[in-house]
Amino acid sequence: MVSSIVVQYTDLLRTSDYDLWSRLRTLLEGRGLDPDRTVVVDLLQEGPDHEDGRVISEDGRVYRFTLFYDQAAEHGARNAYLDGWTDITDSWRIGSLANRTADAFAWMSSPAESS
Repeated sequence: MVSSIVVQYTDLLRTSDYDLWSRLRTLLEGRGLDPDRTVVVDLLQEGPDHEDGRVISEDGRVYRFTLFYDQAAEHGARNAYLDGWTDITDSWRIGSLANRTADAFAWMSSPAESS
């Protein structure tokens, strides 16, 4: 069963008007990913100025990144930027998010998700 975080965050990426999600869409597009076909495995606040994320692209590549922005500022996310963009397609099976990533792959290929 896919994590509700994957479903919820993927929906937010695709539909939310909040600054954080709008900016993340723009940043992912800049990396060549289609936000409407990208699945968010996780986006977790790791400090006062950044969140660590993991996404799966339409073609099955897995990427890890850090999203930096001023979380204290009212519109700080509008100036967010990606750092540490890393293709982990060959190594995602190792680590704390391996099960969630595998479940996200299964969800991506399910008929309900692709409709």
